[in-house]
Amino acid sequence: MSDSEDESPEKQLKIVLMGDGASGKTSLATRYSQEQFNQQYGQTVGLDFYLKRVVLPGNVHAALQVWDIGGQTLGGKMLDNYIYGCHGVLLVYDITNYASFENLEDWYNAVKKVTSKDGKPPHMALIGNKIDLEHMRTVKLDKHQKFAQEHGMSSHFVSAKTGDSVNLTFQRIAAEILGIKLTKPDIDQHQRVVKAEIIQYKNKDPATSPLSPSQTRSSFCSLQ
Repeated sequence: MSDSEDESPEKQLKIVLMGDGASGKTSLATRYSQEQFNQQYGQTVGLDFYLKRVVLPGNVHAALQVWDIGGQTLGGKMLDNYIYGCHGVLLVYDITNYASFENLEDWYNAVKKVTSKDGKPPHMALIGNKIDLEHMRTVKLDKHQKFAQEHGMSSHFVSAKTGDSVNLTFQRIAAEILGIKLTKPDIDQHQRVVKAEIIQYKNKDPATSPLSPSQTRSSFCSLQ
């Protein structure tokens, strides 16, 4: 039997990112699919599309089609088409921008208007982005949790800039959609670990001790 016959058929999952402009949807999509982060903000006009292939527990192969919907499309003619047939919806807001959180109700209602006709509703997730700016937070944790509970959504916090919890969030959502239970080792495997630098000073004045390239190098593991 060939290797291709040993593998289970690949599951196709349509994942839609929605929310206000500048909430970090594109950064989240590119961080997840390409392990990149662009410091310059560029508005998504209409729709951008990303693809990431993953292997879930039980040797389940899945292709996540990530649809990044521009913030200005709320109320637009094409929004219903973008949402139709999705398996998961990620409502993304910026934890430092309270208006982006307040407007989630409108995005949620837009999803419900379409998916209520489809039969089985998609998995819906509430994503608080930019947790690297925790000191600038304007949306309190209890408000986030209340919104998620009242709307039957899973709750997640990420940083598209640092990559914190990005892979884990998508992994959890994909597993939930496919009815796969993640174990603690599965979760630990997708936690992003930022390595601290180990600096050894040769004298008592750290200000006069330049660092060699080997001392400043850090790395992380990316699972494709």
